[in-house]
Amino acid sequence: MKKNDTADRLASLHIFDSTLRDGAQGEGISFSVQDKLHVVRALDELGVSYIEAGNPGSNPKDLEFFREVKKIRLENARLVAFGSTRRKGIRPGEDTNLASLLAADTEDVCIFGKTWDFHVIEILRASLDENLEMIRDTMKYLREQGRTVIYDAEHYFDGYLSNPAYALSTLRAAVEGGAQCLTLCDTNGGCLPDAIREMTETVVREFGVPVGIHCHNDGGMAVANSLMAVKGGAVQVQGTLIGFGERTGNANLSTIIANLELKMGLPCLPAGKVATLTPMARRVAEIANVTMDDGMPFVGHTAFAHKAGMHIDAMTKNPKAYEHVHPDSVGNERTFLMSEVAGRSMIIEKIRKFDPAIGKDSPVAQQIVDRLKTLEHEGYQFEGAEGSFELLVRKNMGKYKPFFDLHYYKIIGEQPDADQACTAFAQIKIGVDGVDAITAGEGDGPVHALDCALRTALERFYPGVREIRLTDFKVRVLDSKSATAAKVRVLIESTDGEEVWTTVGVSSDLIEASWQALVDSFEYKLIMDVEKRFKAYL
Repeated sequence: MKKNDTADRLASLHIFDSTLRDGAQGEGISFSVQDKLHVVRALDELGVSYIEAGNPGSNPKDLEFFREVKKIRLENARLVAFGSTRRKGIRPGEDTNLASLLAADTEDVCIFGKTWDFHVIEILRASLDENLEMIRDTMKYLREQGRTVIYDAEHYFDGYLSNPAYALSTLRAAVEGGAQCLTLCDTNGGCLPDAIREMTETVVREFGVPVGIHCHNDGGMAVANSLMAVKGGAVQVQGTLIGFGERTGNANLSTIIANLELKMGLPCLPAGKVATLTPMARRVAEIANVTMDDGMPFVGHTAFAHKAGMHIDAMTKNPKAYEHVHPDSVGNERTFLMSEVAGRSMIIEKIRKFDPAIGKDSPVAQQIVDRLKTLEHEGYQFEGAEGSFELLVRKNMGKYKPFFDLHYYKIIGEQPDADQACTAFAQIKIGVDGVDAITAGEGDGPVHALDCALRTALERFYPGVREIRLTDFKVRVLDSKSATAAKVRVLIESTDGEEVWTTVGVSSDLIEASWQALVDSFEYKLIMDVEKRFKAYL
């Protein structure tokens, strides 16, 4: 391929998201129809080229989804229905799965077929020639029905290593049948980047149709393999937005997109959309009800987090010191973690968020530093508890007004039967601007009961608290030698579907520590809501 041809090809790089199909095969992932519709909207807003929305022949839920999704007007993405080549021994027009595929009524379809001779003989139990006919017949039939056909060559790289001539013949059969794109699949996820690039280059040279790449992450190489395939000539990259999928997952598109756009200079989203990558990744994680890895490249909560004192000091002087891209470029943000090695300069930098004029010699800054040292001695740890830290700073700077006053709370536990979960009842009384509210809550344990009671009380005054969901709850004993009288530290992670924050509480009473962290969580949310309204007003 000539260099100028390569430049033209790379100008039309496409992202093919399989979160709703391949991603749905991951352990613990179960999308409702409404979930799938929400994911479609998010991916379309992000600007991916294709959304593989499921296999309409596999279950009634996918059939219902394809009916409902027609009501959504997509601005950027094209929906793709997924299926397999016809079954052996029958004509395409007799295949019920292909009939369901057509009933989904998408212009684009993605069909997978066997490429590895081992799979054809041992799994499909067909002859090698029959498999070629199945591929060719299916492509031709779908083209005759007016569909644009993407052919997914399952186990392509393993198949090529086993029998190069046969692997290529399966692709040739697909092209002869009318396939308009050949996607090479590292289905077992065991190939290495150099081999992926070399084999992709071979296919690009051999066939006159666009080539795609679909990698699984069993060897931890899915992102690297995908990028090397692009270097080898692939113009379509398949994966799932935040990498989940069967076994160890699929190629992580959030990482791939950022690298393509920011490191390789290859546009794959509409202009400016890469800057929405982080909020969209977190939005999809929330819909899927999964906890995103904090350390995920580019979009993770700690992707731009700095802890060591020397690192933080350098970052305050020049962000390039320890960041490979600016966090804003992917919609993320820089954070400085509280810890014993963080240093005074980090604390000052965080305080400047509320008052840019604060200097190292400011009495307010010294007051906050002293307060932090006292609390850390008592067992508090603000690394990873940015919500509580921000509240502490606001209180010490006089930039905080309580949203509610707690008069009391009471917990009543109920001893469960052997086959029942622990049940607790909580009663609280709060006051908001002179108006009191007394509410009760029942939950699976005292903390859940307190959460329910507090939420019920606050919703009357602040409807936004309905959006809060607790996503993690951690307890650590600080002094095990004190046995049941030991202090405990409780960390609560919460989300409103857009932001994620963590708060901390410390006490020798587990309920009290949990209550401290819980109250901070709700107060932090209320502060964020006020600031959003203020910014919108400006």
